[in-house]
Amino acid sequence: MNILRRPAILDLSVHFLFQLTQSLLIYNNLFIFITAIFLFSIDTVPDEPAFSGIYNSLLFFFLLLWFHKLTRVTFSKVAVAQPSAYFKAEKKLSVFSLFFFTAALHLCDAKYYLSFLPFTDILPALTNIGGLVLLLLFFTVIWIVSHRTYRLIFGGEQSTINFILQNIRINLPVVLPWIGLSLLTDIFTLLPWPWLQSFINSQWGDLLAFGIFLFFVLLFFPPMVRRLWGCTQLPDSLVKRELVSFCRTLNFKADLYTWPLFEGRVPTAGVMGMIPGLRYIVITPALLETMSITELKGVMAHEIGHIKRFHMLLYLLLIGGFSLFVGALSEPVIYFVLSRDFFYLLLEKSDMTLETLLTLLCSLPLLIAMLLYFRFLFGYFIRNFERQADIYSFTAMGSSGALVSAFEKLAMMSGNSKNQPNWHHFSLGERIDYLKRCEQSRDWVSRHNKKVAVSLLIFVLVLAIGVTASFQIPKKRFIEQYEQKYTEAIVARKIRQEPNNPLWLQLSGDIMLGKKMEKHARAAYEKVLELEPANPMALNNLAWLLLTSEDLTLRDPAKALTLARTASIIEPRGHVLDTLATAYWANGYLEEALTTETKAIRVDPKKRSYYRQQMELFANKTYEQSLADKTSQQ
Repeated sequence: MNILRRPAILDLSVHFLFQLTQSLLIYNNLFIFITAIFLFSIDTVPDEPAFSGIYNSLLFFFLLLWFHKLTRVTFSKVAVAQPSAYFKAEKKLSVFSLFFFTAALHLCDAKYYLSFLPFTDILPALTNIGGLVLLLLFFTVIWIVSHRTYRLIFGGEQSTINFILQNIRINLPVVLPWIGLSLLTDIFTLLPWPWLQSFINSQWGDLLAFGIFLFFVLLFFPPMVRRLWGCTQLPDSLVKRELVSFCRTLNFKADLYTWPLFEGRVPTAGVMGMIPGLRYIVITPALLETMSITELKGVMAHEIGHIKRFHMLLYLLLIGGFSLFVGALSEPVIYFVLSRDFFYLLLEKSDMTLETLLTLLCSLPLLIAMLLYFRFLFGYFIRNFERQADIYSFTAMGSSGALVSAFEKLAMMSGNSKNQPNWHHFSLGERIDYLKRCEQSRDWVSRHNKKVAVSLLIFVLVLAIGVTASFQIPKKRFIEQYEQKYTEAIVARKIRQEPNNPLWLQLSGDIMLGKKMEKHARAAYEKVLELEPANPMALNNLAWLLLTSEDLTLRDPAKALTLARTASIIEPRGHVLDTLATAYWANGYLEEALTTETKAIRVDPKKRSYYRQQMELFANKTYEQSLADKTSQQ
């Protein structure tokens, strides 16, 4: 069953809605919206806009005017006798709208202003919905300008307002599931149950969200979309009685509706929903007027074939399988990126926040993978599911005559070649040829069904192997690697932003000390003490460094004693007293060292065993002997 694509294809072939979520998605605009959501998600909200609100408003108005001019020029070149050129122009402009949308985001700081929408503080999804409305403004420009050309080509009678509303209703199902899930997730996060928040943020939470999505699709999406598209029950007539009787002979039940797509002028049909009672076959008036009863039955059998061959459930498998695989890889990929040096090199050389860069590096490959997945693998299955539905029509009707006749008639009406290529459908010519092969030999029926079954089996096996392999990724090792690098990156950026803030210099010294970069650590601590001479942490850590440095040229026991004494006066904690005791010992004051270490035991009894080991060291070996041992080891 063909999807209702951006009408660009509707004038080329019969066209059948793609099932479930995809049965309601317009291919071209599906990719546009996916890309727009991605671009909006990686954009950050600045603390302050780069320019004033008036300037940004004027700039945004200029972008709309510029896009309006581009749209007028594009449609002025569309000939009245070329319906396909109209749809091609509309498709091209929808892609251009992405560039203008991106310009509005970055040049006008659109996300900053959208963040002031009511309730966005508790429902962040509203900001994202606002971003889609921004994209819709550019789409509206297309519809306003194209309306005149549409009326000249198709003889439409709608007003411009109704034409815009019709296009919005057609496109709304593309984003409704995403909007619903985003709002539902935000609402869940508001509930005062920590266990629920933890569950939502887990992989099981993702699966629950997907399960809710499926429930929504199965039960509520078909009737909701039927109402959005203004479908009405097919009135009682000979045609309806014939079609209902034909469905009954195939043991199939669905309500029949007329579909006023583009005022009913586009010849197409589709099926929505899997559950009887919530399942509809929709047929445009143009198809009813164009086709004979026999041809309508052939088209109807094709639609029924999608249900009989469980294509809706298989679409869910293909979509859910991809989601499962991405979900299994998402965490390991994030930790892998965070553990790589190139990430922090990019962070240092760019002005992006860590969160934005991480989102970009993790999400951009996902976006590319998703587009390639739908374009090639998903497209492969769509094409072959369409052929299965054609074959079902052939077997149900007893011959291919009805469907072939419908295809021939539609090709003639569109004025396009039957062999025009299509990435998600075999061309009409290829479909007709295959049906004729089936007429010559029924082996072609079983051959194609076997091809689909084997392809699905391979898909499931590869998916299972991929998900299983994702659990073997050494995520724990990546986490260990990234934690220190992440902290270093944050501290380094803070130092660049606030070079005279002792806190960041202190943390930098601690990091350098932990990495045995002792000269850098000493320089950092000394800088802290220049800015804040009474900083007990810097005093203590620098003293310890001067006493225990592996680089013996950095050792300075006398200076360390002065620093440690000052630190112990300001903050006489156990580890500070231990540093002071070590400084006494290093300077030959054994009695003071033992007394100070005893004080450390009283202040911090939990580390009693460590402090006693220190006392034994002081009593049994001099600092010089310890230093000599260190020199001999090196």
